[in-house]
Amino acid sequence: MTQQGVRWTADQVLALAPDASSRKAGSKLGAAGTWSGAGSSDEGTVWGLCKGSGSKPYQTVVDIADVSGPAYKCSCPSRKFPCKHALGLLLLWAGEDGAVPRGSAPDWAEQWMEGRRKRAEEKKDAGASPSGSGDPEAARRRAERRAERITAGATELEQRLMDLLRGGLAGAEQTGYGLWEETAARMVDAQASGLAARVRELGAIPSSGPGWPVRLLEECALLHLLDQGWLHRERLPDGLAATVRSRIGLPASPDGPPVRDHWLVLAQYDTADTRLTTRRIWLHGADSGRSALLLSYGAAGRAPELALPVGLALDAEVSTYPGAGQPRVALTEQFAPPAPSSVRPPGMTTTRAAARYGEALRDDPWLESVPVTLDQVVPTPDGSSWQLADADGEAALPLTATARSRPGLWRLVALSGGAPVKVFGECGHRGFTPLTAWPEGPGEPVRLC
Repeated sequence: MTQQGVRWTADQVLALAPDASSRKAGSKLGAAGTWSGAGSSDEGTVWGLCKGSGSKPYQTVVDIADVSGPAYKCSCPSRKFPCKHALGLLLLWAGEDGAVPRGSAPDWAEQWMEGRRKRAEEKKDAGASPSGSGDPEAARRRAERRAERITAGATELEQRLMDLLRGGLAGAEQTGYGLWEETAARMVDAQASGLAARVRELGAIPSSGPGWPVRLLEECALLHLLDQGWLHRERLPDGLAATVRSRIGLPASPDGPPVRDHWLVLAQYDTADTRLTTRRIWLHGADSGRSALLLSYGAAGRAPELALPVGLALDAEVSTYPGAGQPRVALTEQFAPPAPSSVRPPGMTTTRAAARYGEALRDDPWLESVPVTLDQVVPTPDGSSWQLADADGEAALPLTATARSRPGLWRLVALSGGAPVKVFGECGHRGFTPLTAWPEGPGEPVRLC
């Protein structure tokens, strides 16, 4: 945004919307007649006054250069972030040149930005200063007590899995979900949230359709493997031991060496349960060639704060979390505002994608999928299902049930029109879930999720 000619696309702006109604309302406010006093700065700030139902216009300001994604401030009473006015302002800025000229920010916008800069400096100083209130010995004792509780929980879970197998998997269908929920609650008491989540998944498998006993046995085996990994963690290599701790549910901080790159935003999507909304953002390093995953969380019913539209690139530094083959990173420093990029990640065949998933399982046996980009693939029907087939017809990957139920499948089919396309997504034991696609020739990325 520091260059007047650099603009986001309307799709990138609307990807920030928290829901469909906000996208619709924001689209209506992207016209110049709705705004007055609109302007932008070289530092990555956009501001404007939007006519509302009251006598005073709403004061709206957006900081696009924030390291955690755009930040918003609006005087309207909406509790959505971004609100429709922020979306409308960004659409106006992303439109015709001159609609939002560069200039000096008004006092109300400058005060908000000054407050953000001050808080950012305070946070940076706090992170750079050693904490004087921490007691290393007390922290060690707390960690030991938690490890003891987790060990007790893992031991109890091993016994319950043994009872299940001795009694026969058919009995799980009659037992109902109550036993699993009670077992999950016991794992929560043991402070092993990762074990609790996997136990809840077990409870949903019985009577879930043809072949459920096989799926239940597979998941029991993975849960048993995680239990044993924890109980014998001192025998594991450091990387695998860190992976086990992460899968069990122990918190970790990014400790890898900083990696600076131009990170292309490949995909962004949310998953939600009754307690939490999780946002996953996949990045591709244009120089390093590595994939990285940003996670952000919000309370149930609220979108996480971190938002990076697909197709933008960040000149930023990231640090990795511990664990063998761990793709998760944390943004540590950003050197320029996000800007559109024509870079596309290199692709591979479907056969190589399946092999990459197999290789990743050596470092993390509980891995559901890996990020891959498929090159020269064509979406084709496969009976009642769909698959992505190599253009030369050598091999194909089936689409997951999740992918087949999304509207993005039809956007992918329409984009292809029977011709090869480049597709980024997640490849795992259930198949391939496409998240973003590019046409064969020049063109913007198309979000599929």
